[in-house]
Amino acid sequence: MTHQPPASLRDLLLDRLHHSGLAPEVQELLHELVPDEAARSSGGRTGPVQLRSITAAGWRGIGPRTTLELPPGPGLVVVAGPNGSGKSSFAEAAETALTGRNSRWDGRRATDWQKGWRNLHSPDVTPEVSVVLSVGEQGEAVTLRRTWHGPKVDEARTRVEGADGSERKLEEVVDAEALDLARPFLPYSELGSMINGTLGGLHDAFFKLLGLELLAELDGRVKDAVSECKQTVDRTDALTARLLGDLGALDDPRAREAVQALSGAKPDLGRVRALLESRAPAAEAELARLRRHATLTGPDLAEVGGAVARLREAAARAEEVRYGTAEEARRMARLLEAAIEHQRRSRNADCPVCGAGNRLDREWAEQARAEVERLQTAAADAEAARQEVAVSVRAGHGLVQPVPVWLRGEPSSPLAAVWQEWTRCRDITHPRELADRLERAAAALDDACRQVREEAARRLAEHDGAWQPFAVRLAEWLGAAEAKEAALDRGRHARKARTWLRPIIDELRDARLRPFARRSQEVWQLLCEHSSVTLGSVTLAGTPGRGKVVLDVSVDDMSAPAYSVMSQGELHSLALSLFLPRATHADSPFGFLVIDDPVQSMDPEKVEGLARVLDACARDRQVIVFTHDTRLRQAVAHLGIKATVLRVSRQTDSVVGVEALTDPVEQALAEARAISLDPNLPQAVADHVLPAMCRVAVEAACLETARRRLRDEQGLGLRAVEERVQSLDRTKSYVSLALLGDEQQHARAAVERICPGGWTLIETFNSGAHTSLPTIDDRRSLVRRTKVLATAIRSGSGSQNAGGAR
Repeated sequence: MTHQPPASLRDLLLDRLHHSGLAPEVQELLHELVPDEAARSSGGRTGPVQLRSITAAGWRGIGPRTTLELPPGPGLVVVAGPNGSGKSSFAEAAETALTGRNSRWDGRRATDWQKGWRNLHSPDVTPEVSVVLSVGEQGEAVTLRRTWHGPKVDEARTRVEGADGSERKLEEVVDAEALDLARPFLPYSELGSMINGTLGGLHDAFFKLLGLELLAELDGRVKDAVSECKQTVDRTDALTARLLGDLGALDDPRAREAVQALSGAKPDLGRVRALLESRAPAAEAELARLRRHATLTGPDLAEVGGAVARLREAAARAEEVRYGTAEEARRMARLLEAAIEHQRRSRNADCPVCGAGNRLDREWAEQARAEVERLQTAAADAEAARQEVAVSVRAGHGLVQPVPVWLRGEPSSPLAAVWQEWTRCRDITHPRELADRLERAAAALDDACRQVREEAARRLAEHDGAWQPFAVRLAEWLGAAEAKEAALDRGRHARKARTWLRPIIDELRDARLRPFARRSQEVWQLLCEHSSVTLGSVTLAGTPGRGKVVLDVSVDDMSAPAYSVMSQGELHSLALSLFLPRATHADSPFGFLVIDDPVQSMDPEKVEGLARVLDACARDRQVIVFTHDTRLRQAVAHLGIKATVLRVSRQTDSVVGVEALTDPVEQALAEARAISLDPNLPQAVADHVLPAMCRVAVEAACLETARRRLRDEQGLGLRAVEERVQSLDRTKSYVSLALLGDEQQHARAAVERICPGGWTLIETFNSGAHTSLPTIDDRRSLVRRTKVLATAIRSGSGSQNAGGAR
């Protein structure tokens, strides 16, 4: 059985139109107005994109260059660190490197951003942010590096490099449209801002994501058809009123007959037509020719003047920067960069070309880098000049209209020759030459049109005296009246079409949106399981530029405005509910999400819900969450969610460090093992330090088991669990809570059952005395016995081997 692709939006519309029962004229109008369904371009991207690492130097809170290495593939990564540690600087660095902008600072005061984007402790470090991406099915490593070369935030350049160091085009790696529509970044600032107002930006993004532009365009076309018909009717009515007033003042039988024909509820077009055709055909043909000449207009000299000025400016700019040298400048820049790289790698100051010694020294390298900057700037300026010339030439050509059809029938007319000279301007591509020719030809054509108009008006006036101008106006009115009749019919059909179309558009739009709305509800339910606020349907109202997202929010089954009844934590949850379906759209090429500080303002239940939501997203995406709040890590551990935890720390002068947090039990045992193997450690120090470190490992194992028992067996939530474990003050109470679920009970029997000799070991920890174990072998034994006890506590049932923890 072959799989049939889903019907396109256009096909669904046409199918509903076919079964609509509308009048044939209305159906024909809609068929005429339905746009073609444009194919959506991939923008040249090469496949799914994930993050391998984020690097920053001299940027925000990060001074010396620091790299945040990220595990490949789908999974949850929690980047933890206190406020001010630099973790959000990594999130902003990734967004800035990939998009060229920082949404946190969009709309902020420029002076604040100018003062805050560079690291204050590293004025000598060249500011830089970069990301290494894993691109395509083969996971090609591609680096996006944004480097600042001036004091302003927009004085930066982005370079894209392949794994072999070759330069790549950004559009080959990242689809700019997809980056805008399925943006994978959610900074903390947007948790509050994206849910304010009408959510117009989110509305427009969903419209494009769902391919609904066709609906908006069709709705606009039908609306425009109604408006155009009304404008045609209004113009004709105004023309009729003016003409009736002027005809009434003329003492001529033809004028009186015309007044009778135009008066009444419906003007008599046949009578007006007969009145105008009462002359001989030859005379009427001549009058028609004269009327065409009398209304003749040439080029708009103001528009031509503007185009000429732009052409000359573009020509001057092109001559100034010599835009033909752009490729040469780039070639020279690449050559110098290769030489600089050769000098850096070989550390040899001899020239590889001429063999001259000590030429490629540090001073040469600095001069060469400055020349590379100059050449790259020259190339960019030259390319901009080339584009400016092309745009101004196209605009100049666009002003040139072909010879009117009726004038082509008069080849001997001097006007035809002047007009033909005007059309030849389209053959000229040099900006300065085109400007000169446009200026001359437009002036000549305008003058020729003026002479023809004046001559035609004079001859028309002579032809029929006072009546003739009215005959001309009456002929114009007849054409307008005929257009009005057609507009009245088309307007009626367009209004019926729009009445039928609006619910159809709503139906198709809601059908496309339904999976996203369902996903938003699922996210909300996980985040706000115990909230009295319910998120119902999520719908789109209006069209791009004039639309909004409509949220069905209720409190205890009573409808309420979302923003007035939700707490800050619920508003943040709502923002996540709307962000995640958009960012995880199936058509998105981004296999990662970067979310900064989503935990703030959330109560423990919402934090647990957030952990579940992130875990679900991380099954097929790389989810990177930055947080200073320890509750997310606690919730991840509490729920048994697999995650990589990285800790960011900041020392003086913005020196930022990153380390992976390992299993706390294994980490404590490793540290104790290292102490036990140190032959130079004084016995007095070992007696006090080693038991304490072993106790830390056992207590960490107890905490893990206690949290699991309280959650699974007693059904406690995160808040209640943490309140219980934070009240523990002795190792024995840790053990009692872990093994018995009650810190007040005595756990000696339970410990001996799962690990014989374990209770004696616990008392050794508590005594802090270790004098009976003077040798390194005894120290090793203590660590081995501690590991056996910790393993037994974590599993909940110990080995019954003879050794136990003795």
